[in-house]
Amino acid sequence: MRTDLDLTASDGTRLSAWHYRAASDAWTTPAGRPVVVMAHGFGATKDAGLTPFAERFAAAGADVVVFDYRGFGTSDGTPRQVVDHRRHRDDYRSVVAHVRTMDGLDPDRVVLWGSSYSGGHVVAVAAGDPRVAAVVSQGAAMDGLAAVVEIVKYAGVVQLLRLTGHALRGVVQRGYTIPIVGPPGSLAAITSHDGLSGYEIIMGPTFVNEMRAWGILPILVNRPVTSASELAMPLMLVVAAADTIAPPSAVERVARKAAGRVEVRRFDVGHFEIYRGEVFEKSVAAQVAFLDSVLAPAPGAS
Repeated sequence: MRTDLDLTASDGTRLSAWHYRAASDAWTTPAGRPVVVMAHGFGATKDAGLTPFAERFAAAGADVVVFDYRGFGTSDGTPRQVVDHRRHRDDYRSVVAHVRTMDGLDPDRVVLWGSSYSGGHVVAVAAGDPRVAAVVSQGAAMDGLAAVVEIVKYAGVVQLLRLTGHALRGVVQRGYTIPIVGPPGSLAAITSHDGLSGYEIIMGPTFVNEMRAWGILPILVNRPVTSASELAMPLMLVVAAADTIAPPSAVERVARKAAGRVEVRRFDVGHFEIYRGEVFEKSVAAQVAFLDSVLAPAPGAS
């Protein structure tokens, strides 16, 4: 069962969320039900392909809270369409703080789940919160510097310089926007061969294909890979081995650096193929099994 939930960001902004109640008591303990906190990636909204994941987790025994960042989707907040990993991570922290106060939920069994850009956010947020029970990260953007290098590979230096020029214009004209995604050769943050088709397949009705142009600049300093060694909780990484948007080599570095138990599932697919079809079925089944290994009560526990 899904209900609407309003949360509050650190600056007082209303965050719009969906709350899925666990459909099974398999992971319930006297302390309450575990909860998975989810948000989406680069400029994306909660109605963009996350529901099938949330429903599987709820069916297995976890509550799930899926939210929109400030200024995106059905959340409040101005300015709108600001892609900034620092704000997004702060919103994750606010949602985690809230779910730890919700009736019936176990505050010590909060799992962070992220995909694409948020796949990196959850690593950085968990690194600063050892109370997090586990992390699931798929197709993750773990190193902004590597992502910029990837832009040069698929679009060329001229495209990178073009983006940089528009980003600098956005520093002066703060309301100036560019598309989030577009076809190869166009002016957009993402112009890979599969970018536009991938967004068109998974994006929901609240997605707006624009971002504040200055948001290109913080990408360079968004490097969750540097926090990986601080992760002591169980970590699951789903790697899209043919990804040209979020370099899989950076995800592999996170796997090597993490201090806790790490489970890696690799699929020879591109960035968007992990959201649907056979790959989705295999991946989400593995994610549920991973969560079961972390969240299921010990045999004999009452």
